[in-house]
Amino acid sequence: MERLLIATKNEGKIKDFRQLFSKYGIEILSLLDLDFNQDIEETGTTFEENAAIKAETIAKQFQIPVLADDSGLEIDALDGRPGIYSARYAGEKKDDQANLHKVLKELKGIPNKDRTARFVCVLALARPNIQTIFKKGTCEGIIGGSPVGENGFGYDPIFYPLGHSATMAQMTHKEKNEISHRSNAIKQLDDWLSLE
Repeated sequence: MERLLIATKNEGKIKDFRQLFSKYGIEILSLLDLDFNQDIEETGTTFEENAAIKAETIAKQFQIPVLADDSGLEIDALDGRPGIYSARYAGEKKDDQANLHKVLKELKGIPNKDRTARFVCVLALARPNIQTIFKKGTCEGIIGGSPVGENGFGYDPIFYPLGHSATMAQMTHKEKNEISHRSNAIKQLDDWLSLE
């Protein structure tokens, strides 16, 4: 596979994927590189279903391999919320600050030991006329009491990965990519690609 389209316009995700795939010699394109303005409705009830909807729709249209991810934050004390609704947890506007403040409000009064959570990333690789494959990665951690750090995006400023005293938003891209849910999913994808 020489070219791969990442089905996103999120510059944070694109940067992460480009950095992670650079060592594989695969040319990475994104929806920012194409004339694609269709809003694909994520109607699935799982990360897998939503990732497949995106990947398969775009692969069919452009006839090239497409990698789509659906990712989010699962918090045990909130029964797995925000889950598949992570990007729009505080409303349809996709406001990172509003989302993480809603989470912190819902966790108010819950002790640190009970603020366990994980980032989840499900990758769907769709190729024209070939069955879609899925790879799942997680990163376990604890939700902090307030946002800390300027790097990253989404819930990174309130997520402390297990074994670390810094939030994801305090880590460099290199540090984050060594432990992230997305990186763990891509490692599984790489293992699969090496067997193809």
